[in-house]
Amino acid sequence: MSSVEMSVEAKSTAAPGRSVITRSANAVATLERLLLSLALPVGLAVAWELAVRAGLSDGRLVPPPSRIFQEFAELWRAGELSRHVVATLLRVAVGFGLGTVAGTLLGALAGYSSLTRRLIDPTLQGLRAVPSIAWIPLFILWLGIFETSKVALIAVGVFFPVYLGTMGAILSVDRKIVEVGRVFRLSGFAMVRRILLPAVLPTYVWSLRAGLGLGWMFVIAAEFMGASEGLGYLLIDGQQLGKPAEIVAAILAFAVLGKLSDALVAGAAAPFLRWEDAFGAPQREA
Repeated sequence: MSSVEMSVEAKSTAAPGRSVITRSANAVATLERLLLSLALPVGLAVAWELAVRAGLSDGRLVPPPSRIFQEFAELWRAGELSRHVVATLLRVAVGFGLGTVAGTLLGALAGYSSLTRRLIDPTLQGLRAVPSIAWIPLFILWLGIFETSKVALIAVGVFFPVYLGTMGAILSVDRKIVEVGRVFRLSGFAMVRRILLPAVLPTYVWSLRAGLGLGWMFVIAAEFMGASEGLGYLLIDGQQLGKPAEIVAAILAFAVLGKLSDALVAGAAAPFLRWEDAFGAPQREA
């Protein structure tokens, strides 16, 4: 057997073991990141629980974690928690989808065409400065007080970060790589697929995550518009009935759902960004 064949055979034999070691190291790193991310909220919760139990506070206005968990359990047993969570999730999902599609299309047009940008961008920049609460009376007048107006408000909140991120990502593409595509005589579709899309994708993912965060913020304003279910309704119900545990439970539910949805978007985009060699990108084995 030649030395080249022996080298290839040795590499193929070592590859499975190296793959197992790499997966184990990635699993350990993931667990470490998870524990580190939980250190601050868990530490604060434990400290407040101990402070209330020690008599340093009565825990009436800011309930201890044990009281909040009890509130979660009561809402779950009554079937209220799942009903409100599902209602809010559906509103955010539909509003996020509509806002993302509209923001991506208009952002891509404004970034790719200077004429389109000069035509629509000044108006959209002016509308972006309008507070979310100002849209509520108009949407109720146009769309009624039911689901359509709530979804529309969420879509408006998602639209602007996605629009700005898409347009800005296209405008910031390095001119030199575009010239390389032209040198190789790429067609318009090939230029978008092989040059523009990979170049804008990292910034586009960040704009999606920013839009999703605003979508969760806008859903609260949307559910203040006469909603009979949803986590925003729980906030109003807790405030009207003087139940701080219910208010804090709803806030925690918003935080958990927002973080999980953000992780879902980031995880779905990760396979498309493996080529990225930025400062904050995870290091990979050669």
